[in-house]
Amino acid sequence: MNDDDILTSENLIEIVENQLTDNNPKKVKETLMRLRMTGSTQEEALEYIACALMVEIYDVAKGEGEFNLKRYEEHLDMLPEMPWQDDLED
Repeated sequence: MNDDDILTSENLIEIVENQLTDNNPKKVKETLMRLRMTGSTQEEALEYIACALMVEIYDVAKGEGEFNLKRYEEHLDMLPEMPWQDDLED
């Protein structure tokens, strides 16, 4: 793997910002608004959403299937809690 293959937090934030611009999936914008209304800064909210996105990218990279929009949206609904985080550390 070379440096061009590494997905950085900046890359993830950029993907989230593109999702917001495209309003696709709509749940991303809804989640951003919900997180902002409950006290998260814009930066924190984007980072939370990027964490939920990373779960899907991680599974695709491991070869465990395709991007799972339903699970991504379920994880967005859980934010700012991230109960899936322990699964990634195993």
